[in-house]
Amino acid sequence: MHGARQDLPGQDLPGQDLPGVSGIAIYVPRLRVRLQDWCSWRGEPWPKVEAVVGRSFRVCAPHESVYTMAANAVLRLILQYHVDPQSVGFLGFGTESSTDNAAGTVIIKGMVDRALEEMGRPRLARSCEVPEFKQACLGGIYALKGALRYLSCDGLERTAIVVSADVAEYARGSSGEQTQGAGAVAFLLEPRPRLFELDVWRGGSSSDYRGVDFRKPMARHFIGDMPPVHGVCPRDFPVFNGRYSTVCYTDAVAHAMAALLARQRLRPREYFDRVAGIFFHRPYHRMPQQALATLLVWGLAVDPMEREGLERLCAEAGVSFEAIEQEVGFGPSFFEWAREQGVNRPPCPHLAALASHYRRTDEFQDFVRRKMTLGDQWTRDLGNLYTASLPAWLGAAFEEAHDRAQALESREFVCVGYGSGDAAEALPLHVVDGWREPAARIGFAEALADPVDLSQAQYEALHDGRPDPCLSDLPRSGFVIDRVGRATSPAFQDIGVEYYRWVP
Repeated sequence: MHGARQDLPGQDLPGQDLPGVSGIAIYVPRLRVRLQDWCSWRGEPWPKVEAVVGRSFRVCAPHESVYTMAANAVLRLILQYHVDPQSVGFLGFGTESSTDNAAGTVIIKGMVDRALEEMGRPRLARSCEVPEFKQACLGGIYALKGALRYLSCDGLERTAIVVSADVAEYARGSSGEQTQGAGAVAFLLEPRPRLFELDVWRGGSSSDYRGVDFRKPMARHFIGDMPPVHGVCPRDFPVFNGRYSTVCYTDAVAHAMAALLARQRLRPREYFDRVAGIFFHRPYHRMPQQALATLLVWGLAVDPMEREGLERLCAEAGVSFEAIEQEVGFGPSFFEWAREQGVNRPPCPHLAALASHYRRTDEFQDFVRRKMTLGDQWTRDLGNLYTASLPAWLGAAFEEAHDRAQALESREFVCVGYGSGDAAEALPLHVVDGWREPAARIGFAEALADPVDLSQAQYEALHDGRPDPCLSDLPRSGFVIDRVGRATSPAFQDIGVEYYRWVP
């Protein structure tokens, strides 16, 4: 990973009570595409897709949007954890699926307020802050850090809610089609958390501009020669370069972890062995494993005390030790490399080959079993939730640990968030005593229950924005889009504005 030896100096960090998470709630649409069905439609090998991607993904119904999903998750959180709405001073929203370039989080607040009133409960506090955060899939983690800073500063005696929600869509027939998804995850944060503390003091950050990594430029919709998408209005499909995006991901998370280790004055393998588990942003099932293998190999390469182990691994993989040393000190930015060499030529091929070899070893597979399987099975039925992917994995892990009666008290985990384009965050979390009671209320399994499996015709109609009579009669509950405004007169305008309704 380029520049990985230029670590931050170690810091003496304050010992203080840490804010963190006291509750988690999830919402996913009922409409589901089973990837085994999708493979039969597309002629793809099911065993490979299951091993690399997962089992299914969710799709928004016509009456749903990123805002209705987020509002449903927030309301569930308030009800499941008996939150006093007047205590909430910060409602943060992380997403890359906004359909309004002015308002955002306040839309969610308005829906939740209306439902609370209809239930005879107080609205969210009028003094509540409502920021929205955008940095691809990292927006939810940035919102989480914003809430933690709020609770550590002027919100000392308040509570905060952070909701991450997204709709991941890719063009039919594209390489990303099987990695779609939709859903929202809400976190309740308090100065004295009941589930786990988040240690921003000892976390690590990374950012570097990557140009053509993964983008959604609005200007593309006005370019005359842009091909139509199945004859319907423009969709929010990303512009991406898959191989380049993968190396950007692994490089960014390695730099975030390097910053975390430097702040704590720890050697890489020492830290990875110490933590009870590692959670990554997961656009699909295999990606976290690729990231972990790269991190472990990188840890060997940057630690002089691991030279013997690195030489042995290089010999096993048939990779030049000297080439690995060179690539760890890779100088130019990845974007400069891509402009000169193209996006399909990896800047660090030897490191990639070594990580690929290590991922197939028994040692690595044992590490995965010990550090990355908690909650893993449930997440294979979610698909890609973009900003909500990492929060969803955390929710699944804590619910599974509760169901299995595992002992997590005082254990340390690390969560690594990533946003294409390119930024990453590594945050340590510490499980607190009494975590079982809030974990019992997460409701992850309940959120996945009672899916409606789509046929090929139904899925393609939804994907292309065409009405399907069978789907228009689906029962509606929670927050729904009631109608979309069309007025454009000088006296009144609401064109494109969504109006929402609460259905008990």
